Amino acid sequence: MNKVLYIILISLFSLTVISCAKKNSDDSKTTTTTIPLFVAVGDNGIILTSSDNGTTWTSRTSGTSNGLRGIAYGSTFVAVGDNGTILTSSDNGTIWTSKTSGTTDNLTGVTYGNSTFVVVGASGTILTSSDATTWTSMTSGKTSHLYGVTYAYSKFTTVGASGVILHSSDATTWTQREWGSPEDVFYGVTHGIDKDSKEIFMLVSDEGGILSFCSDFNCSLSSGETSNQCCNHYGVIFGNSTFVIVGQSGTILTTTDVTTRTSMTSGTTDNLTGVTYGNSTFVVVGDNGTIVTSSDATTWTSRTSGTSYQLKGVTFTELTL
Repeated sequence: MNKVLYIILISLFSLTVISCAKKNSDDSKTTTTTIPLFVAVGDNGIILTSSDNGTTWTSRTSGTSNGLRGIAYGSTFVAVGDNGTILTSSDNGTIWTSKTSGTTDNLTGVTYGNSTFVVVGASGTILTSSDATTWTSMTSGKTSHLYGVTYAYSKFTTVGASGVILHSSDATTWTQREWGSPEDVFYGVTHGIDKDSKEIFMLVSDEGGILSFCSDFNCSLSSGETSNQCCNHYGVIFGNSTFVIVGQSGTILTTTDVTTRTSMTSGTTDNLTGVTYGNSTFVVVGDNGTIVTSSDATTWTSRTSGTSYQLKGVTFTELTL
């Protein structure tokens, strides 16, 4: 037989063995774990995390001694602070990386919305980023310090000294609202729904000031000072159908209708500077490492932070791992 033909016949009758081993039915399944995570930041670059509703806290290495003043989450954690400090963490707040902000101004607030991070700070500073790595400076049109910033109702809103209230739908062009007065220093802003189902913004300020207005800025719902006019209000959050306001000398106030405010016993006389809500829990942070938590905004429990540094900001997110 021709040698070439012989080789072809062997090839035609050769067998291919295919493994028929049964695939483990579990191989195609992906197991995910959801972690409720609170992250607090403060002086000397302190970063603390808690995955048990603020009961126990773990100190993380930030890589900076600059004070950190604000933190937010949007696909990654972003912490901001003094001298233009911006840190990010893409894991559970354990490993932090320094980013170039392009400014040496103190940065005091950060929020995330519409796929964009917005950072605000001293001298009217506004920075934006879509990836938390490359930051672009925006023109605010103001030289006053900006302290608080939030995203809601398809707009960013930032507040600050000299009665500044700015909003923007694209984080690029900012418009001043005329609800504040030049004497006001607004430290915090949040959004929520009052007992009449109105979507509103609430601002808190020095000397016990609280200002509330409609989500479209077309009406003012309430303004003025609380009975503790001596005390600055530094932070505000909405959760569980309740607005919680925190401030000087252990102040904690609650309201559901923006006009009637109830003073709660915080158990501390330290200044309270940051507040957030998540996983059915309010977490408040402040001077001397103070942390207090509550599930109902009425009864507050002191927690051990493990630090004596002033804590300035706190945020919550549910991480899926």
